[in-house]
Amino acid sequence: MQITLHTHDTIAAIATPVGIGGISVIRISGTTAFAVSDALFLGSTSARDAVSHTIHYGTIIDPVSRETVDSVLLSVFRNPNSFTGDDVVEISSHGGYFVSQRILTLLYQSGARPAGPGEFTLRAFLNGKLDLAQAEAVADIIHSKTEKSHKASIDQLSGKLSSAVKSLREEILNICSLMELELDFSQEGIELTEKKNIVKKLEKIKASIFLLSKSYQEGRVIKEGIKVALVGKPNAGKSSLLNAMLQEERAIVSNIPGTTRDTIEESVLLDGVEFIFHDTAGLRDSTDSIEIEGIKRTSRAIDSSDVILFLIDGSEDVSDEDTSLYKDISQTYSSSKSIVWVLNKQDIKNPITDFSILANPLWISCKTHFGLVDLKRQLIKATVPHHDSTVSSITITNVRHKDALERALSSLENAMSAVNEGLGGDFVAVDLRAALNYLGEIIGLTTPDDILNNIFSNFCIGK
Repeated sequence: MQITLHTHDTIAAIATPVGIGGISVIRISGTTAFAVSDALFLGSTSARDAVSHTIHYGTIIDPVSRETVDSVLLSVFRNPNSFTGDDVVEISSHGGYFVSQRILTLLYQSGARPAGPGEFTLRAFLNGKLDLAQAEAVADIIHSKTEKSHKASIDQLSGKLSSAVKSLREEILNICSLMELELDFSQEGIELTEKKNIVKKLEKIKASIFLLSKSYQEGRVIKEGIKVALVGKPNAGKSSLLNAMLQEERAIVSNIPGTTRDTIEESVLLDGVEFIFHDTAGLRDSTDSIEIEGIKRTSRAIDSSDVILFLIDGSEDVSDEDTSLYKDISQTYSSSKSIVWVLNKQDIKNPITDFSILANPLWISCKTHFGLVDLKRQLIKATVPHHDSTVSSITITNVRHKDALERALSSLENAMSAVNEGLGGDFVAVDLRAALNYLGEIIGLTTPDDILNNIFSNFCIGK
């Protein structure tokens, strides 16, 4: 979908999930929304004559055949007091593929056009009903899977991030204005403020932006979850551990090594955070073409994971293969990923078995569930960060916001260097203006159309 800055045509789409359900909501927005809906709606009051924010019972009819399509409720929202800022009508019909699609087709025939992905929210942004950060929060709320991700999205929709960004921009703008004003008196040698005071103010702003940017580490976890790759030799108990974590028989368990040939993905909520477990094929040398492909997929799952949960069969002595895998995992990933070393089959362990290759391994039993509570605690402790932001406890969950904050930080650092090196106020002002633009991108004050296209193209149609 390409961004059009002035959209006056009328759009329509189903705002609820398409399929069988009790209710289906069809949203119409635009300058002719009332006329388009009145062409189909038959009730005691037309949309054109209805008071804003009222609901009316009636029927939808085919304007040509006069056939009744469905009994509906018609909700009317007059501009500018609507979600999009345009005239909006919402038709609540009975759910089902045929009914909602039939009404939608009749609306198109009456003058509306299909809405693009996120186009209703885009119009809300263009009409000043939401800033860009709040518009993105709409999509985040829809896709939130946990209480923490929902809360972070609600905070963003309520304007916490936007208020913080606006406040920081205002502080930078005040300094920038002062520097530019000082240029008018440069020939007289008049200094409106001491340079050390400017640096002090910029340091304070920089610290606030840094804390916001740093919070993305936690925000990404809250929004996207933590990917955990279950890794180890065949028959170490990876599938049994997945089933124990899920408390259901999701993966096939067998005493025959190599049963798991593909990766299985399932999610578990731990302390309000989504952990996405990948049960992988056992790592070993194999001549079986299917198993070899499974091992390749295991490698890809490890590369894309946040955590490697390395499982060793604790009922037998550590083999050369265990040692080799341990060294490979440690040398390759210890600097980039959290690794949790686990000894399984505690219920049948051999007490004289030497596990000295592992430092403080965690004993568990997938059969008796011994140690699983401690394992969950260790996973949370090793992977869930807790930032120390003092900026209204705001958590950044969007990588676009993080990138903009980091670019703003870089510009502030350049401005501070220019001040410290005694460069003219015009050099400082250029970097300060760049920081203003980067912060403005977050809330949509200086966002190019290609970025807007990318943002709203990822929305659902009808949102």
